[in-house]
Amino acid sequence: MHLVQDSTLPYAQVMEWSLRELRFFVAAAEEGSFTDAAARLYVSQAAVSRTVAGLERTVGDRLLRRVPRGCELTSTGQQLLPHARRVLSEAARFTEFLTSRHGTLRLGYAWAALGRHTAPLQRAWAKEHEAIELELVRHNLPSAGLAEGLCDVAVVRRPVDEKRFESIVVGLERRLVAFASDDAQWSRRRQVSMTEIGDRVVIIDPRVGTTNSQLWLGDDHQPQFIEASDVDGWLDAIAAGRGVGTTAEATAHHHPRPGVTYRPIKDGPRIAVRLAWWRDDPPAGLNDLISAVTTVYATER
Repeated sequence: MHLVQDSTLPYAQVMEWSLRELRFFVAAAEEGSFTDAAARLYVSQAAVSRTVAGLERTVGDRLLRRVPRGCELTSTGQQLLPHARRVLSEAARFTEFLTSRHGTLRLGYAWAALGRHTAPLQRAWAKEHEAIELELVRHNLPSAGLAEGLCDVAVVRRPVDEKRFESIVVGLERRLVAFASDDAQWSRRRQVSMTEIGDRVVIIDPRVGTTNSQLWLGDDHQPQFIEASDVDGWLDAIAAGRGVGTTAEATAHHHPRPGVTYRPIKDGPRIAVRLAWWRDDPPAGLNDLISAVTTVYATER
């Protein structure tokens, strides 16, 4: 493997070096001997000497000088050594990631994962799938991090780009309203209607939320909308009495907040919960995950 310092340079000016060269150089510098470095790396002394010489030609300066009892760093070598160590450390982490990535299934979500079904899923998965760890990761992005490569499968509650992603509905959730617990109009209410919500200021996260003006299409009561940047900002604004919000019931389980009350919307449309993944790159364990999530939604109600 060869790495380059700056790919924007003309090819003739690109300085090429390899991880092997850095590894051999660091070993020789740390051992203080080409012979001892060779023993550490399980190669010949000539291979160490030849590989370090290649790196020196690339750098354009001597890195190690021979001394009676082995070798020692030159001034340039002393400057290069800490950088070489950092590169090798990053390379080792990258290798570890490549090795372990198939052993972890990253399930992304934006606001709430699967609500009260999250813990049962995690317990069941850990019991039945020892070879693949299920890791939940939260990213407040439209695709819950799927489009950005931050997860392998995403929990989404809105349609996805069907040209890029494939998805399947794994459950349905009630729609709830969230309001300040001391709200003068609703503090004693057990449920409210969509029309009543339409008379209020409604706080939304337009990137990932499940609330938009289409919910009141054809209704004479159209709410005024203000935007929040994520679920924490949404909850803070509601607790402060700046408005109310509608959300999937999973949010109430993932984000209970003092000063915020959740109640059912009696005529609110159900929210479809989907699992989504890259159409051309379904991850290992996907079918088992779909089955497990569908099961907890079917059995935990």
